[in-house]
Amino acid sequence: MAVEKQPYREAMARLGAAVNVVTTAGPGGRTGFTASAVCSVTDTPPTLLVCANRSNDSYPSMKQNAVLCVNTLAAAHEELSPVFAGMTSHTMEARFEDATWHTLVTGAPVLDGALVSFDCRITQIVEVGTHDIFLCSVEAVETGPEHYEGLIYYARGYHRLV
Repeated sequence: MAVEKQPYREAMARLGAAVNVVTTAGPGGRTGFTASAVCSVTDTPPTLLVCANRSNDSYPSMKQNAVLCVNTLAAAHEELSPVFAGMTSHTMEARFEDATWHTLVTGAPVLDGALVSFDCRITQIVEVGTHDIFLCSVEAVETGPEHYEGLIYYARGYHRLV
């Protein structure tokens, strides 16, 4: 028998994770969302997984564009997290106005000054419950300055890493 939803959510709140803004651009539009469910799968070939709720406003464009960029936020970018999580009144396009963006290989928006940005192509999608797991081939990587403080989400709050 599986554990119930609420105890599971309480337990997951104790699992600290990097804060990422996952972006896409292409025929499906330019969109993005905040995600902590991102991790490396393998380095041969370089592959990440990104979990996305199918009810997320960005989901249709991510799937249609088949490209995304995982932008790991520095502490200085903390204010972008609730914006891209849809917790503000920003429209999707307005979410991008509070930062500077550029592109690498795929055309997905890359956040200037992110701790690291992984520019990816979605190669496979696996459905699990309410979410899809995007398996992503890493086409390019850009690292930010080493002196930037990191940012994690833990116990339902943001914490800076020095």
